[in-house]
Amino acid sequence: MHRSTLNQDPQRIEITPEVVQRIAISWLARWQRPASEQQLQGLIDEYVKEEILYREALKLGLDKDDTIIRRRLAQKMDFLAEDVASLREPAPGVLEAWYNQHQDQYAPQPLATFHHVFFALDKRGADAQAQAQAALRGLTDRNSGEGDAFMFNSAYTEQSQDQVARVFGSKFALSLFQQTPGSWVGPVESGFGWHLVWIDTLAKPPAPAFETVAQQVKSDWLSEQRSESKRVSFEALKARYEVVVMMPASAAGIAAIQTERP
Repeated sequence: MHRSTLNQDPQRIEITPEVVQRIAISWLARWQRPASEQQLQGLIDEYVKEEILYREALKLGLDKDDTIIRRRLAQKMDFLAEDVASLREPAPGVLEAWYNQHQDQYAPQPLATFHHVFFALDKRGADAQAQAQAALRGLTDRNSGEGDAFMFNSAYTEQSQDQVARVFGSKFALSLFQQTPGSWVGPVESGFGWHLVWIDTLAKPPAPAFETVAQQVKSDWLSEQRSESKRVSFEALKARYEVVVMMPASAAGIAAIQTERP
């Protein structure tokens, strides 16, 4: 894609209607649908970012003896900001404080203890769901009613959502972990048929001690620092430029652009 229109001021970036057209057509060619107004604005913002980083890379001479395309020059500038962030070691106490603010992402999955009554699709056919629904009305306590033999277990103890999904499928597991313990629920569908489920407990294990996940916490903290450093560095670069985006005259004009092939 051609760069923005050249002008006498190296700190001015003009995104002409022709550039907007090329951006819109490029999106259309890739995704086979027009970009929304929000998507198009995001593409223009990304184009401006690439142009700024490209120009800054040229100022640093990163193009010398380098045949890599211009986009790679912009990436080099991006990597420079990331490298600066990665050199900083966290001060004492920083990682533990960060962990305390992000404990949810380190907490183990909730664990379900449950048993179920199974209504086999291959045995009952299209009536399996209705028969399960009728049986549900007769279940008043934890005691299970009559159902079909299940090839695995009828009861499970402290199973994570991933473990449940491996047996019953992701749809069943997602539904199970949205229920309230202490009552019959269902019919809940699996790849085998329909189930009435009694959930004894849905227990959420405590978050691990900081010491046991310290290395992962440091890795995640550094990743966040790199992202923030890149953002701040780019905003500082962007402040040096005047960015002028010349959109087509109307929304109808943008729509017309995106219905045409290059």
